[in-house]
Amino acid sequence: MPEQTWSLHPQLAADTVPVGDLALTRVLLANDANYPWLILVPRRPGLTELIDLAPNEQVQLLGEIDAAARALKIITECEKLNIAALGNVVAQLHVHVVARRHSDAAWPQPVWGAAPPRAYYPTVRDGLIGALRRALQIEPIRD
Repeated sequence: MPEQTWSLHPQLAADTVPVGDLALTRVLLANDANYPWLILVPRRPGLTELIDLAPNEQVQLLGEIDAAARALKIITECEKLNIAALGNVVAQLHVHVVARRHSDAAWPQPVWGAAPPRAYYPTVRDGLIGALRRALQIEPIRD
């Protein structure tokens, strides 16, 4: 299907800041400074499960998860990465890549609901987004 029919779920749009687009996915930064947290959303309409992607797109998604996870790990110097595609609250297919530390608010539990979201200082958020764009070699989204 044409990419033009794709749109980002309103909840994902409300909870994130756009980083940029990879070949398949839109890369988003979660608005939660408790944990550096990326969300990758395949820009294909109507997807809810990984198996909804064509096999070649599944491989593409895995490569983009790998690139995002490696960039996040290098930039944040985190101790652990959590990678998950749950979709229980927002059905649109999306993959979480969360940088974790033994000292974070939720360790060793999952991050969901462990602590209220903490806003980024704008300069910290913008610096992180800039570093991610450089590492992933992507430009800002110009819609």
